[in-house]
Amino acid sequence: MDDWLIDDDRLSLSRKSRLPGEGFFHPDSVEEVEREREAEATLTDAPAVVVADPDADGLACTALVREAVADAALLPAGPRDIKQALTFVTEYADAGVPVFVCDLCPDSPEDVDPLGAVAELASEVHWFDHHQWDEALGELVDDHVTRRVVGESEEECTADVAVRSLDYDFPDHLEALAVVTRDHDLWLREDPRSDDLADYAYWADPEEYVDVVREHGPDLPAAVEEFLAEQRVEKEALIEFAVDRAEIRDIGPWTVGITYGRCSQNEVAEALREQGTDAAVIVKPAGSASIRGTDSFEHAHEVAGKVNGGGHPKAAGCKPDIYDDMLDYAHHWTTEGAVAKQVIIEAFHDVKREVEAADEE
Repeated sequence: MDDWLIDDDRLSLSRKSRLPGEGFFHPDSVEEVEREREAEATLTDAPAVVVADPDADGLACTALVREAVADAALLPAGPRDIKQALTFVTEYADAGVPVFVCDLCPDSPEDVDPLGAVAELASEVHWFDHHQWDEALGELVDDHVTRRVVGESEEECTADVAVRSLDYDFPDHLEALAVVTRDHDLWLREDPRSDDLADYAYWADPEEYVDVVREHGPDLPAAVEEFLAEQRVEKEALIEFAVDRAEIRDIGPWTVGITYGRCSQNEVAEALREQGTDAAVIVKPAGSASIRGTDSFEHAHEVAGKVNGGGHPKAAGCKPDIYDDMLDYAHHWTTEGAVAKQVIIEAFHDVKREVEAADEE
């Protein structure tokens, strides 16, 4: 396949909004080889290890650990990469290093299969998070870690958990980093700096982000602000495409906006909320979906749980198990996620019935 076919820079914004990024088209086998090579280089001789979600919250935790404990190596891992990341720790980290797992919540016992081996290797293992945990999974993790600290998902982000859990007197700018990160992660939107942190974490290399916020906290330097301003021109256009595509459905007592596109899901959800929706679903070209709630809909994690996902009452993610081959993905792109949308809508109806049954009881 010619490289130009997946070159983002040559696509119109309309087409770009309908297709996944270049990385989607790289075979997992190739990505896995490169990921393992990078993990080996990162973990070898590291004085400490942080396995963290590479969003603003997870990266803030990394900055805090580096400030309080040691210049820890960062091993980025999404929720579906927990097992692989922990395996890399057992294979490449030195014995006796402290290990921190931040802003990650396992979905199944298989995700934490390597945790026992990590515990044998490490001097201590700390797990900081703020997601909704399955009780049995929490007990399984507790059997292996030094401590697991899970904050209230509606009150704290994981950076908050790290600040109060690490035995260190953090400087003001890092305490402020946790506060502003919470403003974005819990979708409070009371501090304009939180959007800057979220966007910068998305567009910047994780190591660059950690270095900058560790030095500056939430007050990003002028060069970074200029970079963000340039990137946001395209971002706003992709948001507009997604909002324009949105359909509004009434599902029981809830008004649900559902759309498709490569975009910033939080801003799209906010735009749909302003149109009167209680919940928003943003289906992505790569096959995953984000579900956002409001004060009138706090069941996002329940909906996501029915379609191979999870999260918080007002913010969750999933990837419906509906893609068997590339023809399924081709149909996904050309129909703007029709099958994924229908599966998620059915999950909303399932949750509606469960809520109604609970209310009757």
